[in-house]
Amino acid sequence: MLEYVFFDQRPRDSFVEYVAGLGIQARQEHEEGIFKVLLSEDLADELSERIEDFYDQMMALNRQLYEQEGDAEDVGYHAAGITLQLRDGVNVYAQVDPNLLGRIMQVLSPDEFNQVVNAIVEAVESPDTRSLCQRMRDQQQGWD
Repeated sequence: MLEYVFFDQRPRDSFVEYVAGLGIQARQEHEEGIFKVLLSEDLADELSERIEDFYDQMMALNRQLYEQEGDAEDVGYHAAGITLQLRDGVNVYAQVDPNLLGRIMQVLSPDEFNQVVNAIVEAVESPDTRSLCQRMRDQQQGWD
């Protein structure tokens, strides 16, 4: 199952409505201020991309709602996370301080931050001990 995590019910509800409009059945879970939407992994690539794009929009809405409603303690937010997709397709979550993630998202778009996260996941799953200079040289010479 693919898991999509929300920290506010309103973007979660919009996400569920969106995927239902695409003809996809979603399962929902709620535990301690975290709202999860679970979808089947058997989705066409194009459909998966559309869903990811909409999820990014809902995460931006989630951040906007958080900023509008004040302090995290006042509105019940106590955690933030980053979804990481591993090479084998498994999704895992890295818990991040909500204030730090908020600061990052003020500077980077969700897509830009996703590129950074994916580069880190790739480096962890496929370690390459060569220096960056060596990698660039090897790529230029067609050895990579």
